[in-house]
Amino acid sequence: MHADEAAADRSPKAAGHTPQAPTDGNRGAHATAAFAGLATEPGVAKPDPILVVDNVVRRFGGLTAVDVEHVEIQRGSITALIGPNGAGKTTFFNQLTGFDSADAGQWTFNGRRINGLAAHKIARIGMVRTFQLTKALSKLTVLENMRLGAQKQIGESFLRALIPSLWRDQEDEITQRAEELLTRFKLDAKRGDFAGSLSGGQRKLLEMARALMVGPELVMLDEPMAGVNPALTQSLLGHVKDLREQGMTVLFVEHDMDMVRDISDWVVVMAQGQVIAEGPPGTIMSDTRVVDAYLGAHHDTPLSAEEEERQLAEAEAELEAKAAQEPGPDSPETDATAQEGAGR
Repeated sequence: MHADEAAADRSPKAAGHTPQAPTDGNRGAHATAAFAGLATEPGVAKPDPILVVDNVVRRFGGLTAVDVEHVEIQRGSITALIGPNGAGKTTFFNQLTGFDSADAGQWTFNGRRINGLAAHKIARIGMVRTFQLTKALSKLTVLENMRLGAQKQIGESFLRALIPSLWRDQEDEITQRAEELLTRFKLDAKRGDFAGSLSGGQRKLLEMARALMVGPELVMLDEPMAGVNPALTQSLLGHVKDLREQGMTVLFVEHDMDMVRDISDWVVVMAQGQVIAEGPPGTIMSDTRVVDAYLGAHHDTPLSAEEEERQLAEAEAELEAKAAQEPGPDSPETDATAQEGAGR
């Protein structure tokens, strides 16, 4: 069966039901179990994918930045997307979320084809993203930034905005939701501060909190650890894990391998625009394809005793050869130099 046919058979809509999230409070274990027995190869089919991508290509002139044949993101899991600089990760993110257009390919979210949709429409159906460089509006307060994250506000309609009774109740609900999220992310004390006054880590927290204002199913984080003070690292990691515990799916781009090992259920590796490997974190870190393409072919590889002896012998031989080429104290060259110095 072709990959897209298999995906259609497994999609919630094709099956006529919506998958139920586990209710025992241990979604991490359920996410890990979902990957049990899966082949560690690019494009492997998942039991219940929330996002399915097929034959996506993005070119810039003669450069092919993205060429992803097939990839699926498992519902309710935390999936890391890793790869060297220039691998196409952020470009891929931009395509999937409507911030850039693809030259070819299609992708579905919850069984619905969404390629070609604008970014705000994709966010409205439950697929949101954050950015490597935060997009907080610095001249607005933290609370005002949160309110802007809410979708389908009645006051956005000119005619309805003229009738306060139509939008006041919704505005109160939005404010209450924003306050709850700020408290959860420990930003409630900053609610009245301008977003521009926040630290880099606090801005990351604000952007993540604002993304949750739409009640998303899939949260896509672009380098959430970039620019974050180490003091906030554990807090941010905890919030990412909490997203999964609350039934959301997380897909994130990251270069911090410690974070990838710590929170990922599954890892997808890109290099030169293509998906070259998939698997659990422990397996991926020792995959020779990943070591060669991402971590470096000689990354943390200890020398054998024979190799160490060989390199030491070569170094000693090189030193002896250099010493043999240098003039000794009794050589004619040395005597001539000494006489020249005495003549001065």
